[in-house]
Amino acid sequence: MLSSWSFANISFFQPPAFLMVGIPGLEAVHGWISIPFSSMYAAALTGNCLILLAVRRTPSLHQPMYYFLSMLALTDVGLTLSTMPTTLIVLWFDHRLIGFNACLVQMFFLHFFSVVESSVLLAMSFDRFVAISNPLHYASVLTNSVIIRIGLAIVARATVSLFPGPFLLRRLNYCPGKILLSHSFCFHADVMKRACADITVNIIYGLYVVLSTVGIDSLLIVLSYTLILHTVMSLASPRERIRALNTCVSHILAVLVFFIPVIGVSMIHRFGRHLPPIVHALVAYVYLVVPPVLNPIIYSVKSKPIREAMLRVLRGKRKG
Repeated sequence: MLSSWSFANISFFQPPAFLMVGIPGLEAVHGWISIPFSSMYAAALTGNCLILLAVRRTPSLHQPMYYFLSMLALTDVGLTLSTMPTTLIVLWFDHRLIGFNACLVQMFFLHFFSVVESSVLLAMSFDRFVAISNPLHYASVLTNSVIIRIGLAIVARATVSLFPGPFLLRRLNYCPGKILLSHSFCFHADVMKRACADITVNIIYGLYVVLSTVGIDSLLIVLSYTLILHTVMSLASPRERIRALNTCVSHILAVLVFFIPVIGVSMIHRFGRHLPPIVHALVAYVYLVVPPVLNPIIYSVKSKPIREAMLRVLRGKRKG
């Protein structure tokens, strides 16, 4: 199919499709590799959907902290569904083609949910700050209307930040011989490197999006926990300090699970050109697959109300 494309006398070229890869160098065992990937995707969807159902069906969880957790779970479902179809198709059936427009759509939603997840983690750090520093006014500060506005602001921020991305890629002239991507899904940084044109604008745009979203969010989360620690240290009782900090453990782990792979992916795409392709692939999979799998586990282990509500949902389904 690819060999039939005609590239002669083309002054502006956009490929009909890109060629995806699974895990470079391990193509012979993609069938076996698909087993843990399928298991992780199933675990991510099951765990996050359980959280959504648990919060919805349990009136005692209708609180700001659990509303933000629902936002995180919904985002993880979206992030999982953004990459799961193409990854499993490559691993199961070795179907590696993805249309140019389909690639841009996938790229938008992949980065969209990543930015939303970063923003939700920031909102959750604000929730923890208000709960610890001003517990008496917690419910009056984070009302349902405020939480809805925060959610809408998060979606609007991600949409405005990422809307130009596909159009900036569509304007580029691509190299006919450079259609092989580095992953089984479409990254902005990966797609733009297939162009035979000046990509300075795309590089600046990508850097701006990273710094203005994930960069700022990470700094504000650090600031939130600096203020939280200051508040906790002012508590008289050591038991109260431990109890206050214990409410933050799940969120801290979720932050680390998300931001460490994000930093790894950003660093590798910019400074890791000499690294083997398999390293690029594995770091990207860790970034996109691991957080949606681990977040439900973290919150179900560390939060007794969530754990009990999830178990009630499971028991209810078994009875039904």
